[in-house]
Amino acid sequence: MASSRVLTDRILRKYGTVIAGLLVIIAFSALSPDSFATAGNFITITRQISFLVIISIGATLVMSVGEFDLSVGAMASLGGVLAAQLAVAGLPMAAAFTLPLVVALAIGLVNGWIVTHFRVLSFITTLGMGTILGGLTFWLTGGATVFENIPRSFRYLGQTSWGPIPLLSIWMLTVTVVFWYVMNQTAFGRRLYAIGGNEQAARVAGVRVNRNKMAAFALCAMLAALTGMLMASRLGSAHPTGGDGLFLQAYAAVFLGMTAFKEGVPNIWGTFTGAVILGVLANGLTILGVPTFMQDIMTGAIVIAAVILQRFGRGRE
Repeated sequence: MASSRVLTDRILRKYGTVIAGLLVIIAFSALSPDSFATAGNFITITRQISFLVIISIGATLVMSVGEFDLSVGAMASLGGVLAAQLAVAGLPMAAAFTLPLVVALAIGLVNGWIVTHFRVLSFITTLGMGTILGGLTFWLTGGATVFENIPRSFRYLGQTSWGPIPLLSIWMLTVTVVFWYVMNQTAFGRRLYAIGGNEQAARVAGVRVNRNKMAAFALCAMLAALTGMLMASRLGSAHPTGGDGLFLQAYAAVFLGMTAFKEGVPNIWGTFTGAVILGVLANGLTILGVPTFMQDIMTGAIVIAAVILQRFGRGRE
């Protein structure tokens, strides 16, 4: 009896978030089988969550070293605006989508440099940087949406499908698999986890903590900018605050992911699972006609429930 209880607690602690996600899918499928439980809607969900998954993976990298980047939303907005303005200016699409990534790389390195060399709390540093980026984006656009003279080729990444599969969904899966491999199969990923587990021990073991933290911040900024560019490509326009709404959801996805697979540890597939749960919830509630404010309430409740579920399992064991 005791052994079966321990086994149940372990399953709940490790897979409780996944089980909760499956229950949400089953509930929406029962409530709206003709609209929710269709292949077309599931494909739509993969496209809808692609932005959240990509920006959340960036946040996962920073959280794996025990830090936060609160500028990801502003970075996404800037990335989308820069790409759209460069496309309107007539630059080739390769340059229009590459230059914002270079800018994001530089900004991420600055974030990491300030945090590591001046020992400033990362959430303060990146909050300030996010404010700077927001002001810069408004200066570049005059506070207006960039939509005039957007070339058709700019929309390719965001609006194209390969067969029934949106290209955005392919981007999402590619980024997920690549960074799963980086974090779990490379020395760089192991160094990031070592720093997040015990920074002092990592230093003693010869890990270059500052350099690796800066790399994590740089990759996070680049993924945020990529998210903003893909959003702009999908919409055919770029708004100066277009990425702001992804900031809190990104960290909610990472936090949910920390209750799945590797308890208490940021991990790529956990983050992917968290983003899927949030995306399914938003999609299902929209189909059922639930107001937006109720969606926010229920999203927050799910995050809290995930924490309680994990703590319950740990405490029982």
